[in-house]
Parts: sequence; C-alpha cells; structure tokens
Amino acid sequence: MNVKLCPVPSPVNPRRYHAPRRQKAAQQTRSRIIAAARELFTHNGYEQTAVSAIANLAEVSVDTIYTSIGRKPALVRAVIDDVLGEGRGPVTATARGYVEQIEAAPDATTKFAEYARALGRLNPELAPLLEALHQAGLRDQECHAAWSGLVNRRAANMRLFAANLRTTGELRADLDDDTVADLVWATNSTEYYLLLTARGWSTRRYTDHLVDLWTRLLLHTG
Repeated sequence: MNVKLCPVPSPVNPRRYHAPRRQKAAQQTRSRIIAAARELFTHNGYEQTAVSAIANLAEVSVDTIYTSIGRKPALVRAVIDDVLGEGRGPVTATARGYVEQIEAAPDATTKFAEYARALGRLNPELAPLLEALHQAGLRDQECHAAWSGLVNRRAANMRLFAANLRTTGELRADLDDDTVADLVWATNSTEYYLLLTARGWSTRRYTDHLVDLWTRLLLHTG
C-alpha cells in the first residue's frame, strides 16, 4: 500500500513583513501621546491634568498610554525629555542641539553663553514641570523616583560639561571637575531659576547673570 506524504511546509514568520510598519505606528502613537501630554501639562499644570484627558486629546485609550509610556510620572518625564530634545523626543545629552553648540564653542565664556541661552529658552516650560514633579514626589514614591532620576542625570551631564570646559585650559587650577560640575549643577537648577524669576528677573537678566557668575567663579584670571 502506497502512502502519500504531505510535504512539510518550511517555517515562515508571517509577521516579519509588517514589523517595521507596526513599529512606525507605535512610534507615531507615542509621539502623539507626548505632544498631548506636553500641551496639557504646560497649560493646565501637572496636578490638574488627568491621564484620561491626555488620552482624549491624543485619541487613544488610557491603557494605550500605560502600555506605550507608563503612568503619569513616566509621562511627565517623557515630556521633559521632549522639551530637552527641543521636539525630537528623548535623545542623549550629547545629541541635543544646544550641547553640540556648546562643545563646538572655542572658549569657556562662549560655552557659558551657549548654555545660558539654552537654559533661558528651555526653563520657562521645563522648570514648572520639574517643580511639579518634585512636589508630587513628596507624597508619591513613583514621582520621587522620576524626579530623583532626572536630577541625578543632570548631575552626571554636568561632569561631561566640566570635562569639556577643562579642554579650554581656562578653568581655575584649584577646582577639580567634580567641583566645577557641582557648582554649575547648583546654579542651573530649577530651584535657582524659579527663585530669581519670582523676584521679577527677566530671561535676559537670568542668562546674563549665569554667564557672569560662571566666568567669575570658575575661570582663572590672568
């Protein structure tokens, strides 16, 4: 008796062809969520913005937000990264446009000026978000973890800034890179910016002050 065997089909992955399309759609959804969150956080504040309102504006479900980005602390962190990336979403510190300009600047004073201008441009939107996350962190551990992560990341980035300043040969010899980084970190903080603007300081006065302060404090004279 002859037995006719059916050929065994070779293994295929029918989803492979559609993977790039799904990834692009997921990225577009994420970008839409971040844009909606940025708009609502900026206009209404962190506490007054519900995740459901972000979902409505982004035209997605709340579950999609949780799956794509996370809960509210993760949302505000994603918005902060979008502000720092100047609309390009989360990018590494060295890939930010203003950081590239700082690194390309020929001397320390120009580097200070580039950084101060960036802070003056970003802080009006960035500072209220960071402060709101800080205050929420006094009551919520997840918010505290998100805020602490951002603060520690900024401190680490200031070590890179200090190392870049060191290449100019203009830093005071009695200040090591860690001290330079800590001094810049303290004076570029949200708290410092909010204290000065609460006293009526304009953005121009704030940025000029930072350049003058860092020049007097960090560079050798002579």
